[in-house]
Amino acid sequence: MNELGTEGMIRLAAKQTVARMLERDDFKKRYTSGQSIAIHEFLYPLVQGWDSVALKADIELGGTDQKFNLLMGRELQREEGESPQVVITMPLLEGLDGVQKMSKSLGNYIGIDESPDDIFGKVMSISDELMWRYFELLSFRPLDEVVQLRADVEKGANPRDIKFQLAEELIARFHSQEAAEQAREQFVARFQKGAMPQEMDELEIPVGEGLGLPALLKAAKLCPSTSDAMRMIKQGAVKIDGEKVANKGYVCVSGVTAVYQVGKRRFARVTTV
Repeated sequence: MNELGTEGMIRLAAKQTVARMLERDDFKKRYTSGQSIAIHEFLYPLVQGWDSVALKADIELGGTDQKFNLLMGRELQREEGESPQVVITMPLLEGLDGVQKMSKSLGNYIGIDESPDDIFGKVMSISDELMWRYFELLSFRPLDEVVQLRADVEKGANPRDIKFQLAEELIARFHSQEAAEQAREQFVARFQKGAMPQEMDELEIPVGEGLGLPALLKAAKLCPSTSDAMRMIKQGAVKIDGEKVANKGYVCVSGVTAVYQVGKRRFARVTTV
């Protein structure tokens, strides 16, 4: 962009119209809802598109949320006499909360360089329904095998056992099969050491389209208030199925049964509906 210079940037901006920019889905939604759009935001697709020109890119790969920017690269390449790049888009993967896309900044991610125990625990924390999305996008298993696994669950197989397979596969890919087996053994051992009581309150809590963890802890009477729940999360005193939760923005989705723990003595087995 330094080589392009100020004059070049103005000429680049002249290649597109405001109407064209408003075709981008998020711009369109914000414009129709009366939310402001800063002028520099219109420059982003142009700058990204110019990268394709400068690199003479043949192929550009990105998430489905990048489609507009990727196509901008094709348009600018065509105008500059280059062969338009091939655009390949991939589906976005929802994060651990099952709502927003996986993002490090949102804290709802699984890092490929995390320890086997952390990866295993995070995979086990996802909802039973979200598990199938992870199988679809992350597993190397043939899709017909995934369909069969889903049929097995519908016939009564424990979703937890299926999730074990997913967690082991991911750990084996980024660490080793031995590390995957050890992570599974350690995860199971945590539940067999008597850390959780045999008897606890069993509750059904409606969560609608999603309920924040602090609100759920209050509804389950594990914390007297949401502010107290947030304080306990910050202190690292909240666990779901034995795994510590540090994200105050964690969203609980429907269709999941899990043990929620606050401190050493407060437990509840909650089914979200």
